[in-house]
Amino acid sequence: MPPYDPSTFPPFAVTVDLVVLTVRRHALCALVVRRGESPFQGRWALPGGFVRADEDLGAAAARELVEETGLCAHDPAAPAIGNGAHLEQLATYGDPGRDPRMRVVSVAHLALAPDLPAPRAGGDANSARWAPVEDLLGPGSGIEGDGEGSPPLAFDHAKILDDGVERARSKIEYSSLATAFCPPEFTVGELRRVYEAVWGVVLDPRNFHRKVTGTPGFLVPSGGTTTRQGGRPAQLFRAGAATVLNPPMLRPEV
Repeated sequence: MPPYDPSTFPPFAVTVDLVVLTVRRHALCALVVRRGESPFQGRWALPGGFVRADEDLGAAAARELVEETGLCAHDPAAPAIGNGAHLEQLATYGDPGRDPRMRVVSVAHLALAPDLPAPRAGGDANSARWAPVEDLLGPGSGIEGDGEGSPPLAFDHAKILDDGVERARSKIEYSSLATAFCPPEFTVGELRRVYEAVWGVVLDPRNFHRKVTGTPGFLVPSGGTTTRQGGRPAQLFRAGAATVLNPPMLRPEV
């Protein structure tokens, strides 16, 4: 093997960025942090950070998830349980100009969890909050209460967030991933509101109930009921063993 001289190659860094999604007040929300340092100081961004020399990509993403949300990642092949979150690799972003400091390649990850509490800021962030995805990605996007015409997300994070949201929207069609937004025991109505929040549509309750309870392995009755939604007691379910839905829950055309 010929001699290898690392100095002949330009240096670059690797980061992980997290698209952390949850459903709050019946809206799909993403975790954003306000940057406390340059570049883009004062701008909102996705949580993330540089990969350490002694960790792989999955470990870096899991570490950032714990630091930003207090959640631990679990097996992506199974629905979230307890204080855990679904975590999977999303995509890699390597445009040479995406970071003004130097050449930085980011490996983005998607994290999903049930209704999460108010986040805490960490690292180089001076504040963190949940923001509705439609406010971050819609026309004239900005965060409510952050001033009219607030600037878009830092770096290429709007693109990363858009890709993460679309991944979630498409995967709940053919997998049981929607249950990752639900507590361990949930009603069909609560699951329906997850689909409505992620897809941004209104679904027919009876038709939805028939589909999800008729899909083999999707839901399993827990044996209990709840009145937390008001009205008559509703049956509680938990996620079944199926990870692939057959037939799929196709997204309505809008």
